[in-house]
Amino acid sequence: MANVRLHHQPQDSASLEGASVARNHEDLSQRKKLWGWLSYAFASEVFAVCSLTLFLPICLEQFARDNGYLLPDRTVPCASASPLAAALDPPRCVVKIGWLWMDSASFSLYVYSASVAIQALTVISLGGVADHPPHRKKLLLSFAWLGAGSAALFFILPSTSPLWTLSAVLAILANVSFGTSIVALNAYLPGLARGTAEVRQAWEEAEKVREESQNDYNPIEETELLEGDSLAGAIDVEREPLAHTTVSPQYKTALENYHRTLARATSHISSLGIALGYASGIALLLIILVPVTLLKSSTFALRLAIGMSGVWWAVFTVPAALWLPGGNALGGADEGARAGGATAQLTSLPSQQKDGGWSMSTEILGAWKRLGQMLHPTEMKKLNNTFWFLLAWFLLSDGFTTITSTAVLFAKTTLHMPASSLVLIGVLVPSAGILGSLLWPRLQRRLAWTNLHALVLLVVMAALIPLYGCLGFLWGVIGWKVRFGGLTSPEEMFVIAIYFGSLYGAFQSYARTVFAELIPPGEEARWYGLYSITDKSSSFIGPLVVGIIADATGNIRFAFFFLVFMLLIPIPVLTMKVDVDQGREDARIYVLQRQDREVDDESAPLVGSSEYNS
Repeated sequence: MANVRLHHQPQDSASLEGASVARNHEDLSQRKKLWGWLSYAFASEVFAVCSLTLFLPICLEQFARDNGYLLPDRTVPCASASPLAAALDPPRCVVKIGWLWMDSASFSLYVYSASVAIQALTVISLGGVADHPPHRKKLLLSFAWLGAGSAALFFILPSTSPLWTLSAVLAILANVSFGTSIVALNAYLPGLARGTAEVRQAWEEAEKVREESQNDYNPIEETELLEGDSLAGAIDVEREPLAHTTVSPQYKTALENYHRTLARATSHISSLGIALGYASGIALLLIILVPVTLLKSSTFALRLAIGMSGVWWAVFTVPAALWLPGGNALGGADEGARAGGATAQLTSLPSQQKDGGWSMSTEILGAWKRLGQMLHPTEMKKLNNTFWFLLAWFLLSDGFTTITSTAVLFAKTTLHMPASSLVLIGVLVPSAGILGSLLWPRLQRRLAWTNLHALVLLVVMAALIPLYGCLGFLWGVIGWKVRFGGLTSPEEMFVIAIYFGSLYGAFQSYARTVFAELIPPGEEARWYGLYSITDKSSSFIGPLVVGIIADATGNIRFAFFFLVFMLLIPIPVLTMKVDVDQGREDARIYVLQRQDREVDDESAPLVGSSEYNS
């Protein structure tokens, strides 16, 4: 283990005024960064709410239908089918892509599956780039403009064009760009939380207690830190006790208060981002509802909705481009330390500290190598709390996503709700999500819950939705012909939409917040990339199983039993296998051990730097 020279820099009274000015400047800078982060959440989430989950799948199916033919002879255009005949006995429409005939609905599903696969590959490849501060903002903005432009191009691509299959390419580019930019956005989250005034104050209080508890200690010039000890003391940021230091109860209490404050700040910022994202989706949904209704859900109306989401995405990305930190504006060593731990600063190799020694191809190749290392059994053992959480997230993300798709299909096919009612449900869910993402943190603070406790409670409450749907079978068993209870009436769907929305927004926020506490400092984008990959890689399982259940039984209500199972299974994993405090410490030790290996391999001296390699 290398020795690190620690510098004690006591403050005199003459420096207090300067420190106050610096603190005020830091507060202003932090608010600017935060608003930049929130502005991009407001800009990008509209694509997910309006296009990705609503208009884009329908539009792709309509593009295929406008160019498809009816079975069995495949000579009659699907567009020529009588609306009355289609309603009474819907004919199957197929479209030829290359040499392959496929169902028009399958075309939309295949495009989505392809976009998810490509998105996973892209996130893996570029996660390390997002961890590199000078390139994080460039990465986010590049994919933001690409995604927004791809969505906006639906304005000028009619379904009658010979190039109509480009709709698939545009949809894939938009979805891949959205997912990649969000990974870069999430990489800012830990640093933003550490930069808030209350977190800085909590850390300063902890430092004051530490210094007071060590008044009887005579420092030496050089000291060695044990495994797991932070090197941050050399640059006056987050620091853990030295090997020879006795940790006082007061200092331990102050550190615990710091970590609680940091967790609350992370949760607050994440919740605010979710709420603003939902608000943007609702706003645009209400705006485009008028032309879509007047145009009677024509193909042009669907293209218009997707194109407007692209324009919205582009316009509100401008504040993010102005306010998000990038390169040296990220804050130099201090920001790097706050976002990724000071150890990342101190152990940067000379070739890594200069931007000239960094290359995109090297980073991409290194990202795949690091992914293999991340998933190695020995590495998983070192971060077992992190990987247990990812296992739970694998099931939970699929369960929550499948609830949304199953509920819409159930409302349409079983409860026979009209399209206007489904649109209203689409507005109610994110509206309730805004309230939920803002109210749950307040409830958490009042009841002194940890982020993990709040997450588990949200999952339990969400499991009550499919369980309630299963009660619908009870009326048939006992022979009651009721029109209420167990999701047997359309009115219940509106109540369920509000209930689920109030949980879903908070669930997304708390899941992201808990994971933020378990990832190695300085590797935020890479681990959020794995977080996103875990989400996307499981997204096909739930809908596939629900489809099989519906085909086998002829009743989609049976899928509610599967959804209960999907949501309840991860709860023991979260409560019995995930220890956030231990996971946080394991992540810190993991970074130090890895950096020590890198330094030993390169035989390079430890130096300070304004940039760090992740």
